[in-house]
Amino acid sequence: MSFNVWKVLKLGDICDISSSKRIYAKEYQSSGIPFYRGKEIIEKFKGNDISTELFIKEERFNELKYKFGAPAIGDILLSSVGTLGVPYLVQDEKFYFKDGNLTWFKNFVNSQSEFIFLWLQSQYAKNQINSRAIGSTQKALTIDVLKKFDINLPPIQEQKAIAATLSCLDEKIELNNRINKALEEMAQAIFKSWFVDFEPFQDGEFEDSELGKIPKGWRVVELSSIVSVNKRGFSPKYTKNNEGIPVINQRCIRNHTVIEEAVQYHDNSVRTAPKDLFHKPFDILINSMGVGTLGRVAQVAIVNDIKIVHSCITILRANEKLIFPIILGYFIKNLEDKIEDMGTGTTGQTSLNNKFLGSLNLALPPLVIQREVSDILTNLLIYINKNNLENNHLIQIRDSLLPKLMSGEIRVPVEEVLADG
Repeated sequence: MSFNVWKVLKLGDICDISSSKRIYAKEYQSSGIPFYRGKEIIEKFKGNDISTELFIKEERFNELKYKFGAPAIGDILLSSVGTLGVPYLVQDEKFYFKDGNLTWFKNFVNSQSEFIFLWLQSQYAKNQINSRAIGSTQKALTIDVLKKFDINLPPIQEQKAIAATLSCLDEKIELNNRINKALEEMAQAIFKSWFVDFEPFQDGEFEDSELGKIPKGWRVVELSSIVSVNKRGFSPKYTKNNEGIPVINQRCIRNHTVIEEAVQYHDNSVRTAPKDLFHKPFDILINSMGVGTLGRVAQVAIVNDIKIVHSCITILRANEKLIFPIILGYFIKNLEDKIEDMGTGTTGQTSLNNKFLGSLNLALPPLVIQREVSDILTNLLIYINKNNLENNHLIQIRDSLLPKLMSGEIRVPVEEVLADG
């Protein structure tokens, strides 16, 4: 088949680029219409839950929407201060956003917003972002600068075909994420039923303890007495070329799992580090420094390659003679908020003390009771991990295809792709 010629245009020629109207901090509410800054849009782009929820009054939102408009399906928001160039494609949702922090793309002409969203993630866009951003201490993208970005634009039908090709991968990634969320909620509910609410034991005897009433035969223990490892990881010197041994750092600990794409690398000399600092299946990893990340917990059942754990993360490893690793993992996840509150130190430099962590008390059930639940929880975690590994592979495929599709190096068969859609 023959292909049409791509055209080099300015970004401002194919869509309106603007921002929002000013919202002041005194207008923030505890409920109402969600209000997003750059931080929240970046979290949404990554598929993470919103960590800091801000709202404005619905009346204020309706006033702004009536006078000036509000983000609609297919619009794009782009982080434009600090962490630059992270795009978010607006879904069927209602929210408003912070002016200056985010730039708003709308009213696309002879272009498809899904394609522009992908293009903004390409190296071609990133090169312009890096070269045209202004400011020294804090980089920023102005509306005027963004309007002058050069974009190599294919015909609209080819844009749709490219977007459809890559969206198949994104849809599968999103499906896996939704499945994982449901599986994790199921696992948490099972654990809570057995080991927090004691529902299977309601007809049995209970006895008093420092943790309240617990089933007879259980005992209250300090965490330090049921783990074989409770220590910080390794202080790495990162390589610049992403080669060597992967280092699990604080940014990797998200949604109770290890995010592979956030790893950094140490040269191979790190292989001589103590063996207990290398990541093993069913280790519990706890972010142990810094406000906002301290207390986050991760546990995975599948470790496919050698990885070392950063010194800002605490490694807990179960003493399997006393507790099943998966049971310990869910005990720690259930204590995540409490662990976060254990941080000590100055503002912005809080740290988790391993001795304080080890002093946490748990109601330890006999191994025979743990065994009844451990296989179910383990199988759920393995399923979650397999979905995450598949997502990592899909992300690699998508990221390798993106520059080739955006440059025209690989051309998609438009009629076939759109017919399948």
